[in-house]
Amino acid sequence: VTEVALIENLQREDLNPIEEALGYRSLIDEYELTQEEISKRIGKSRSANANSMRLLSLDDELQKYLISGEISEGHARAILSLNGSVLREFLLNRIIDDGLNVRQAEKLAKDLQKVKEERPKEITVYDIELERIKNKLEQGLGTKVKIQNGAKKGKIEIEYYGNEDLERILALFNI
Repeated sequence: VTEVALIENLQREDLNPIEEALGYRSLIDEYELTQEEISKRIGKSRSANANSMRLLSLDDELQKYLISGEISEGHARAILSLNGSVLREFLLNRIIDDGLNVRQAEKLAKDLQKVKEERPKEITVYDIELERIKNKLEQGLGTKVKIQNGAKKGKIEIEYYGNEDLERILALFNI
């Protein structure tokens, strides 16, 4: 009876994503149902249930943002794609401060992961900010940009493809 009540409760529309994930976890732990059995009883795909339960691996602080509705499940999954609390916290802050939609958050997560792979040392918030600045410059200028950061000086390199492209970029700088 309690299993049926829990399944009916999970089919309600007003559950937050964490309550839903906890319900699925309860069906697995207490009633020894498989994800496949849950998906048949709930009427959602097994992958949707698995994605929902992945949200439980978010730390408590991130779960609070999801419960309050400040971020969506899609935002949370983008955050989960990153390893390391610095990267996750940075992405969370960008989502909230810049009002990123899910697609923008996924792209930024992918870019952050690329930075991490290119520089396997511990990533700092400064490194992440430089990557964000580089991405904004690329969007604004419509071309590839490289930022090299040294101990006492740095360099910004802007690519152009022909004289017309150079003139277009210079016009953006009112030159």
